[in-house]
Amino acid sequence: MAGLTIDLNLYADEAALIEALLAGDKHACAGMVKQHGSQMYSVALRIMGDADEAEEAVQEAFISACGKITSFENRSKLSTWLYRITTNAALMRLRKRRADVVSLDEPQMSDEGELLPRQLGDWTIDPSRQALSLELRQVMEEAIESLPPSLRAAFVLRDIHGLSTQEAAEALEISETALKVRLHRARLALRERLAGYLADPAQETAA
Repeated sequence: MAGLTIDLNLYADEAALIEALLAGDKHACAGMVKQHGSQMYSVALRIMGDADEAEEAVQEAFISACGKITSFENRSKLSTWLYRITTNAALMRLRKRRADVVSLDEPQMSDEGELLPRQLGDWTIDPSRQALSLELRQVMEEAIESLPPSLRAAFVLRDIHGLSTQEAAEALEISETALKVRLHRARLALRERLAGYLADPAQETAA
């Protein structure tokens, strides 16, 4: 059997992949990594902001997933289950590195306990300012990284990776209401951080 090459594309179909994983197919884990590895790495990298740490978190996540595949109840998509494991792995490693603190200055809270932005500005980017796109992208990355891990994870899963509210909530093992609250706070914090770049030039001139 020396030199035998396994076609991992055989596991491209999710149902077939899950069946193979549950049957103990020793090649199915490699198929799972091939199919979902890049997505999970992207999530971990966004949450952690460090390529090496993200790679370690993803490796831990897939080892964990393969080891406890029998706990997958097939009530959600395999990717949602993997997002949960990967997010947990990333957040666990992040907690070991630093406290869950964000340097956004002291936030302003409403009487209802909602986070309020100090300056909103206009999210629309004027075409004449496209030269700022690269700088804006860098500022956006830094702003996302400045969020507390819990808010960052919600934003990354919902707004960057496009999971539904239900899927993101399942991945973070929180209620949909809690997910919406975290997402709202993340968006307000990011909006405030980016206000200077996204403000309407007409408003700036008028000011």
